[in-house]
Amino acid sequence: MAEKQNALPRHIGIIMDGNGRWAAQRALPRSAGHREGAKAVKRTLEAASQLGIAYLTLYAFSTENWSRPPEEIQTLMDLLEKTLDEYQKSANKKDWRVLISGERDRLPAAIVAKMDALVRATAENKGLTVNLALNYGARQEIAHAVNRLIKEGLQTVTPQDISLRLYQPQIPDPELIIRTSGEERLSNFLLWQAAYSEFYFTPVLWPDFNAEELQKALEDYRARKRRFGGV
Repeated sequence: MAEKQNALPRHIGIIMDGNGRWAAQRALPRSAGHREGAKAVKRTLEAASQLGIAYLTLYAFSTENWSRPPEEIQTLMDLLEKTLDEYQKSANKKDWRVLISGERDRLPAAIVAKMDALVRATAENKGLTVNLALNYGARQEIAHAVNRLIKEGLQTVTPQDISLRLYQPQIPDPELIIRTSGEERLSNFLLWQAAYSEFYFTPVLWPDFNAEELQKALEDYRARKRRFGGV
């Protein structure tokens, strides 16, 4: 008798990798790859929403991305600001809630203001929760939680104490983490939350990711046997 499949994951994390390689393969500037990557984000949000996924965390800009050339960082910031404007217009229509995970330092003040406005405007929405990881690093997130515990004066700490002080403690840990472009590492993404996540690596570059590719990842996930340390 065939084994019962897993239910769809409530929370999916995605490391959106390959914009630069997509552009290089077409002799285009890296900025073109980032723009196409933004289109892939829209497709993925729509597909996840239609499937009934509750939470989607997207690794949009890491703390390590500041080491990129200044012109590329500016392109990414401009694209981020435009994306936040678009979400401000469309998220309520789609009933999506938007959250932001990451540190605010180094982000332009205009972007921080738009982030806050978007979070406030979508706070009561009941559909897909989109968690944008911006200026995000998992080690920094864990340090953030530990520093909160120190300020609170705790003498001993449990794993739950740390979990409750992460950026978004109300979001369940991801059952599935997807990384595009063929790379097979976490790159400082959701290190604490990924303790029992399933991983799906695909050679597809992020700008080419779509609903069909998401469905492939979900089918792969549902066929796995999750033991959580058991047998």
